[in-house]
Amino acid sequence: MLDHPIARIEQLRVQFQTKHGLVTGVEDVSFDINPGETVCVVGESGSGKSVSSLALMRLIEFGGGEIANGRLIFDRRDGEDVDLAKADQDLMRTIRGNEIGMIFQEPMTALNPVFTVGRQLTEGLRVHHGLSRKAAEAEALDLLKQVRIPEPERRLVQYPHELSGGMRQRVVIAMALACKPRLLIADEPTTALDVTIQAEILALMDRLKRETGTAVMFITHDMAVVAQMADRVVVMFRGNKVEEGPVEQIFEAPQHAYTQALLAAVPKLGEMRGKSLPEPMKLFGRTDQKIEPIPGQDKVLLTVDNLTTRFPVRGGLFRRHIANVHAVEDVSFKLNRGQTLSLVGESGCGKSSAGRSLLRLVEPTSGHVDLDGTNITGLGPNSLRDARRDMQMIFQDPFASLNPQMQLAEQVAEPIRNYGTAKGSEIMDRVGGLFDRVELPRSFMRRFPHELSGGQRQRIAIARALALNPKLIVADEAVSALDVSVQAQVINLMMELQAELGLSYVFISHDMAVVERVSHNVGVMYLGRIVELGPRAAVFEDPQHPYTKALMKAVPIADPRRRKSEKDLNFKPIPSPIHPVDYEPAPSEYDEVTPGHFVLTTDSGY
Repeated sequence: MLDHPIARIEQLRVQFQTKHGLVTGVEDVSFDINPGETVCVVGESGSGKSVSSLALMRLIEFGGGEIANGRLIFDRRDGEDVDLAKADQDLMRTIRGNEIGMIFQEPMTALNPVFTVGRQLTEGLRVHHGLSRKAAEAEALDLLKQVRIPEPERRLVQYPHELSGGMRQRVVIAMALACKPRLLIADEPTTALDVTIQAEILALMDRLKRETGTAVMFITHDMAVVAQMADRVVVMFRGNKVEEGPVEQIFEAPQHAYTQALLAAVPKLGEMRGKSLPEPMKLFGRTDQKIEPIPGQDKVLLTVDNLTTRFPVRGGLFRRHIANVHAVEDVSFKLNRGQTLSLVGESGCGKSSAGRSLLRLVEPTSGHVDLDGTNITGLGPNSLRDARRDMQMIFQDPFASLNPQMQLAEQVAEPIRNYGTAKGSEIMDRVGGLFDRVELPRSFMRRFPHELSGGQRQRIAIARALALNPKLIVADEAVSALDVSVQAQVINLMMELQAELGLSYVFISHDMAVVERVSHNVGVMYLGRIVELGPRAAVFEDPQHPYTKALMKAVPIADPRRRKSEKDLNFKPIPSPIHPVDYEPAPSEYDEVTPGHFVLTTDSGY
């Protein structure tokens, strides 16, 4: 390591002018980033970690913020130190993209939808390095190969909407690396990605950092990612740095109470080893918490047989039906009362379509769903409406599923009014009880969704799902967008409600550590089929299908001494789920390897 840091942040203070006066986003933060070093800045939403990075890029002014105090010393390529806090925007334009690269959290907002991938990749090279079009295109092709994008020649002429989320994020990384920056700022670059793609992108960034000596400022709230990537960790809380140190020290001997709480809230893969039943997480600082396993019952509530859902693909002049997307293919399972079955897999594996098909929010093509003796697939519109009382859904994004113009009390009361399960003043008493149950103060009943944090909104979505006393709740990625400590609270809340009310959950997720914590049984999905199904301990501790094994290997573990290397990851590209209209796949057949643990023997394409 060289003694001279590439970037020094000294006593940074950032303020925002709002209609309620000045708000401080970052109060007084100082840290250095050395060449070839990854510094992870961690903390929850609102801790000021993204604000620090936007200040360093001087993009904060475009979001209504200003640097009120501090110095941002950057060591430029030519060896001269410059204070970015005082630099004019002309100088910043030459530094941005050229000497400091940035990877944003949401690739679709970082890419321009009207230009091809090739044009966006070559733009920086031509502006900053003066390359000819031909030389820039050759360089762009090389960059796509470096970030391991399949068929890179084809991708150059495609538009962003034609690529999957993981591919778009790789393009954004390639753009950030195009001019070989001295400092790379990565703001939550893997939050929205599947575990397999996340693992590949983290390994890729680590390799590129070692090969080029770039310094990396990595912003995240995922402690498993920190353990995988960091050399040094800076912990932020409410605009201040509360702790800094080498990654092993932070994980093994955290000093500050906030760091201890943050690490305690992280579900770690392998924590449930030796336990056959799920149990809530031990929350930091809660002495009154009773941790009891959740056995559930032996009675079957939900039986799913040969569920198949296909979506038509139309094309040609007359929009004829030319092919089908095989979203869910011959899926069967049983779920007991008071238990949780988790469906896991990558984006596009069909887990959300399966969840929606159970409730007939998407009409299945064939198959049979039986909920507590009622044949859901055979019901007409009126009977289906009655049956929906017993089955509810919690969506991934609570903001999209709540009405921005209605007070929260009205939103929770809406299903009760619709079904007439309570009358008059009884309704608001019941709503108040639901607010108590999801641990929200009753004063929130008059508020609107935008006045709540993400975790609080998700609690409202849970309260609304509980309003009709359902027997089954389908939770589709219900905690994936939440900070770790909030996620731990919401998971515990769902498990406590399960124990108390005897709820059954179909829990859809790509977060393997959360799934291990909450599940009685697990179904691993790949290309619309369940490739492995069984008790959680069997699937996690003795995976049999090659896809399940690859998935388990990719999960980052919140322990810096157990890092993954690129050779641990051997993913095959996922084949297309689109087939001609007359294509009939073979039915799903399984081997029972141990009691209740089934492995697909039909060729799943993996």
